[in-house]
Amino acid sequence: MLALSLSSFWLFLQSTVFVVGYISNNQLFPEPLSTEEEKIYLQKLKEGYEEARNILIERNLRLVAHVCKKYASCKVDQDDLISIGTIGLIKGINSFEVSKNVKLSTYVSRCIDNEILMHLRSIKKIGAEVSLEDTIGKDKDDNVVTLQDVLENNEKNIEEEVDLKMKIKKLYIKMKEVLKDREKLIIEMRFGLDGKKPKTQNQIAEMMGISRSYVSRIETKAIGKLAKEIKE
Repeated sequence: MLALSLSSFWLFLQSTVFVVGYISNNQLFPEPLSTEEEKIYLQKLKEGYEEARNILIERNLRLVAHVCKKYASCKVDQDDLISIGTIGLIKGINSFEVSKNVKLSTYVSRCIDNEILMHLRSIKKIGAEVSLEDTIGKDKDDNVVTLQDVLENNEKNIEEEVDLKMKIKKLYIKMKEVLKDREKLIIEMRFGLDGKKPKTQNQIAEMMGISRSYVSRIETKAIGKLAKEIKE
């Protein structure tokens, strides 16, 4: 996984209330939204209804598991793939443009795929090049739409940028306030918040002389604490 920006980590935390529960408790992922339900929540998201974002992410978690199955032979920890794929899902939901006339499931699947492929490239498990110029569909005028086209149209206005910076500042404060030193260290290493390349749970376990499962428990607990704080 390439180093996450703080904005990406913030988006990840916003949806962790749902994601951590499903992954840690091995619960069945919820059923996808119907076409009509999806339209309703996409419209609500466009109107600024934040809960719609969480619902869209929650109800598309099956796509993460589905895409991750393609990489079972890469010998990468499944928990890592799920976490990375979830980040791709969140990015996809946040950058999706209804006006591009591309199916949401098609678009976010490519975002999940892209996030995992970038991770695999970064750890040299595969050498496949990921191109943002790949076609992901066509618009209503039958023009070819690429992932790059959609991402470039996801520009934030000044007010949104200021709001995001305030939220990120709050995140840093909360990390210092609610996380223990070991929890904070693991979060920083896992998501590259220290300016370095993100590390896998296995790498962190080896560095700290503890088991991977223990690192996973600490990470889940720390993310849960932060998710609770930013939701309040």
